[in-house]
Amino acid sequence: MDSLAAAPGTGPATSPLPVLRARTSVATFDRLPSDRTVVMGILNCTPDSFSDGGDYNSLDTAISHGLRMFYGGADIIDVGGESTRPGAEDVDEAEEQRRIMPVIEALAKAGALVSVDTRHASTAALAIDAGAGLINDVSGTHVHPDMIALIAERQVPYVLMHSRGDSRHMDALTQYDDVVEDVVRELAEVRERFYAAGVKADKLIVDPGIGFSKNAEQNWELLANLHRVAELGNRVLVGTSRKRFLGSLLTTAGKAAAPKERDDATSATTALAAAQGIWGVRVHDVGASVDAAKVAARMLVGRRNREARRAELEKAGAARAEPARAAL
Repeated sequence: MDSLAAAPGTGPATSPLPVLRARTSVATFDRLPSDRTVVMGILNCTPDSFSDGGDYNSLDTAISHGLRMFYGGADIIDVGGESTRPGAEDVDEAEEQRRIMPVIEALAKAGALVSVDTRHASTAALAIDAGAGLINDVSGTHVHPDMIALIAERQVPYVLMHSRGDSRHMDALTQYDDVVEDVVRELAEVRERFYAAGVKADKLIVDPGIGFSKNAEQNWELLANLHRVAELGNRVLVGTSRKRFLGSLLTTAGKAAAPKERDDATSATTALAAAQGIWGVRVHDVGASVDAAKVAARMLVGRRNREARRAELEKAGAARAEPARAAL
């Protein structure tokens, strides 16, 4: 069994963590489920994230929560050290790395597949060296050339999310002729920069960027038309968890639902995305979304089974009709 003494933040002066379980295998991108939508658990190591800022701001609480999500069924743990909520201030790379690097190391040691949520190529490089297997970047149309070069060099899976501007300005950048078609086009344009640098197509995952430079109605239009994003040909990740447009939908007595009161609505969007065959969802409440993904996957199996039976019946009917036609 792994020893907690080897995990950062688990010495005698720190609070206890859940015991690390013996690893039977190390999670890798290639071993992710292929029969259902993948669930990525959100781990914000920040004091100011919109939903849980400060909840996991210490090393012990961050590692503990990451382990709970991992042992609770999360396929990927997405570790971030910079809030990307609207209006959030930038965090310098050194501070971001101080917050997340020990967490990434501990979770990777436990056998989890770790993603790093960062806009900075230097942080992404250190995270890969520490055991992260995926880079999740919200930079969108403003992705830095150094990040493109890093992904081309390392050939690690990378989430290309659609966004415009930074956290302080994105709410003013919601002008679209057709939000679905414009997002697809802008994703394709940025994607070509990665391809031109030598990044392999199977390493890119696209994300329509729900809530990033989109208003509530635009978010709903994107969710209703995820098939257009999927037509780009890449895996698709969707992140709706606890976002403002869900809070607005759940308004009671003129008051929007608080972020932590939006988990049921989030799991509903997981089921709807999974029913469209979407590759992955990024959520705070892992258990509910894993269940929702399993339900949607089973529904898709039922649909495919019926389609296969109908095809067999049509084929059998055509075979029976052929001799009759030949006799005429």
